[in-house]
Amino acid sequence: MSLFGFGKKKEEKEIPACCCGSTGQAEESACCCAADSSISNIRVLGAGCKSCHEQYENAMAAVRAMGLNLEVEYITDMERVMEYGVMSMPAIVVNDKVVSMGKVLKAADVEKLLRKLGY
Repeated sequence: MSLFGFGKKKEEKEIPACCCGSTGQAEESACCCAADSSISNIRVLGAGCKSCHEQYENAMAAVRAMGLNLEVEYITDMERVMEYGVMSMPAIVVNDKVVSMGKVLKAADVEKLLRKLGY
């Protein structure tokens, strides 16, 4: 009998080597995120104010200028905005990662940001 867990062998946990949770023992091509740098979604988070709407328009213009074939989503529902942990708006979310918040970026700046991120 062990008191307070002393004397018990600790179970070894395998730490995932990848963001998808795979342990890295399979081929790298089996990973869901291996070298995938494409944009799957762009969202503009805002309260519906003039600045937020302007950010949405600038993000759409940047997507058109880059020749990307995807739709920019404009989210004004505060519950959904808070899921991203954004406290100052407008904010830009690319592939579910907040990349900008609290300032209105011009279309050229959004395009530069996306290119800097490797998209």
